[in-house]
Amino acid sequence: MEDYVVRATADDGKIRAVAAVTTNIVKKAQNIHGLSPLASVAIGRTLTAAVLMSTFSKSPKEVQTIQIKGDGPLGGIVVVSDSNANVRGYVNNPLVYLPLNSKGKFDVAGAVGNGYLNIIKDLGLKEPYIGYVDLISGEIAEDIAYYYAYSEQIPTSVALGVLANSNEIIENAGGFIIQVMPGANDDTITLIEEKISSIPSVTSFLSQGKLPEDILAEILSEINLKIIQKSPCNYLCNCSQDRMQRNILSLGRAEILEIVEEQGGAQTQCHFCNKKYNFSKQDLMSLINEGL
Repeated sequence: MEDYVVRATADDGKIRAVAAVTTNIVKKAQNIHGLSPLASVAIGRTLTAAVLMSTFSKSPKEVQTIQIKGDGPLGGIVVVSDSNANVRGYVNNPLVYLPLNSKGKFDVAGAVGNGYLNIIKDLGLKEPYIGYVDLISGEIAEDIAYYYAYSEQIPTSVALGVLANSNEIIENAGGFIIQVMPGANDDTITLIEEKISSIPSVTSFLSQGKLPEDILAEILSEINLKIIQKSPCNYLCNCSQDRMQRNILSLGRAEILEIVEEQGGAQTQCHFCNKKYNFSKQDLMSLINEGL
């Protein structure tokens, strides 16, 4: 199945919903970074959240960054998305292994630890919007829901799932976000809460061959669910030689000259896709002469 995300409304627009399947995205992240199953689940949930949240972009130029920083062995997670649901990300420690938690699940909370969540929205204006909340669980979904409730005052339910088998292979991944907009009545909210609490996990739905639309229908079909849009989502890095040149230029003339003298050249590596870019001594000197 190809990865995709669907946008929907219910209750005549008083409910906003989005759901996605992100299996291939998570598999690609695991392969690029050589992730342990636990690290794959942690970043997989965050990548899925980024796909879902990208559908709420207010501008086609918007770039959104999710930063999760905890004191657990994972260290931190960074995921970036654009308004077309293209995502990329990395974890500080890709080879985290911990015992399963008390529910027999991957211990994402233990891997993340205590810390904070940042959401940075860059609309291409002078200053980006930055939202900050403390982590309340480290399980990612609960923390994203808390961010929306605390920073944007939008009651939100978030479910994120990544299923890995005994061979450390990602079997499926996906999630949904449902938000209550102004005007929704208490009966509608109660119905949604009851539905969400009674349905299987996202990975269970996907394992049964069900689609993101089916998950939303299970929750919202009784209150006039309307699917608005279906679009692809991908793991896509936008690194380039030019971008890496700008990174080198940001070091300043003195530091670049020091690199030339001590190393004779430089190699940079993209955090998101691990692609390497080589710069010879001549390249570095040209950057200094042309850019500084």
